[in-house]
Amino acid sequence: MLQSDKINLIRADIRDQRTALSKLEKSIDISILKAVNLLFKNKGRIIITGIGKSGFIGLKLSATLSSTGSPSQYINCSEANHGDLGAIQNSDILLALSKSGDTKEMFPIISYAKRNKIKLISITAKNNSFLAKNSDIICLIPDIPESCPLNLAPTTSTTMMLVLGDAIALQLMNKRGFKKEHFKKFHPGGMLGKSLLLVKDIMHTEDKLPLIKNHNTMREALLKMTSYGFGCVGIINSKNHLIGIITDGDLRRNIAKKFLDLSIEKIMTKNPVTVKPKMNIKETIDIMNSNKITSVFVIKHNSKVPEGIIHIHDCIKIGEL
Repeated sequence: MLQSDKINLIRADIRDQRTALSKLEKSIDISILKAVNLLFKNKGRIIITGIGKSGFIGLKLSATLSSTGSPSQYINCSEANHGDLGAIQNSDILLALSKSGDTKEMFPIISYAKRNKIKLISITAKNNSFLAKNSDIICLIPDIPESCPLNLAPTTSTTMMLVLGDAIALQLMNKRGFKKEHFKKFHPGGMLGKSLLLVKDIMHTEDKLPLIKNHNTMREALLKMTSYGFGCVGIINSKNHLIGIITDGDLRRNIAKKFLDLSIEKIMTKNPVTVKPKMNIKETIDIMNSNKITSVFVIKHNSKVPEGIIHIHDCIKIGEL
């Protein structure tokens, strides 16, 4: 087979998947909204169950739900039949994934849910299946062939389950008012967690701040700057407002005879660049880069009082964790 023919086969498979999603989009009805509302009102966990390829989709969906504010747990059907049913509480809701809806390994967990009056939501392609008949809410996916040339390996069906499951999770996320600060709480590690860090999370505060009153001389300012290691010193007035900054660059540009005895206000840069405590770290880095500075003071909300300082090295360390 020519290489171009192989590429065309791959494209054809992608078209099949796209067609499946298009049909799924058109099939969406009020049952999805009912499922979202039921899950939103639920006081317990969302128990996801499945087996085989559908099970892997369920595992992913459970992780997505938990990370976006809807506590969830995945239970494999086979494992449920050997003791894991005990993990399901009456306050939980069961969400079962099965294209056929007649997977024998799923029968015991469905029966358990019915006996214990546990609400059951299904994602299936068969409206007359055992799973569908025992569900409180049925979320149907189009009953179409798999893109597998043998129509055996779950492909289009699992793609539709994945997309539909994610859509449900996102709707729940919206209803719960899930925001960036919640993401930071649930995603402290990895690049996602780092990108959601705020200035207040890493800034140096209190006695770590290189600050000096404006009535002092450059002699005191130089001592303060070299003692703190930020390459700068902030200048504050009698109200503790930040009115200026002196950097090591200012020192190099202004050094001269009797330099140490000069007034700070003759050397300092007035109205320095500042950031707010709740500013995103990425945005702060962009500000430092665009202004070609390596340190920036953090100003209290609606004031000119400095409460922190960040050095570019603090941001670099985060990226290395």
